Amino acid sequence: MKRSIITTGDGSKTISLDEWNEQYHSKHGAIQEAYHVFIKHGLHASLKNPIAILEVGFGTGLNALITLHEGIKRNLHIKYTGVEAFPVSPEEVGELNYVEALQLPQLDATFNQMHSCDWEEAIPLSPNFILNKNKLDFREINSEGEYDLIYFDAFGARVQPELWTQDIFQKMFNALKDKGILVTYSAKGSVRRAMDAVGFNVERLPGPPGKREMLRAIKK
Repeated sequence: MKRSIITTGDGSKTISLDEWNEQYHSKHGAIQEAYHVFIKHGLHASLKNPIAILEVGFGTGLNALITLHEGIKRNLHIKYTGVEAFPVSPEEVGELNYVEALQLPQLDATFNQMHSCDWEEAIPLSPNFILNKNKLDFREINSEGEYDLIYFDAFGARVQPELWTQDIFQKMFNALKDKGILVTYSAKGSVRRAMDAVGFNVERLPGPPGKREMLRAIKK
């Protein structure tokens, strides 16, 4: 499938899957979306320290980068697990401008290390941030009570409906600790109903630029 690098509404770049008309991040602003959905309504809402985070859809590494930055600011101890079936290429990583757009030149080497480091190994990227990337299909996640927070950042249900099913959200529910949080940019009714069906307490929240709503789910 043809992939291209595009510039989003806030000046940050993302990857576009042209045949699907689908992007790794919002066309209205990749960084804006990441901060709104995953940091404001996820990391900042969790209030756990130390905190174990699972990202379903590691992709460009943007969510991991800003989580590391927020962790440094708040002195958080973070264990970050990123799951990705199809890693982005080194050439694509080289075209992403997140470090520049965030004005964080001190994290340039760290961002590159996120992508170049070995898979299935715990890699300390800072004294308080450990990254473990797992190359596997989301349907192969079988964790039990391991995470405080899940960033659910899969491609949309329009193009990959099999990743937004009750079975998938049962896996997410199982992977969370009690009172754990899952956040996602999606607000589809079918997604909310799938979350409800497995026992999540689901709330609709204002969405990032370009989206009216998003979902946050809490393990009861």
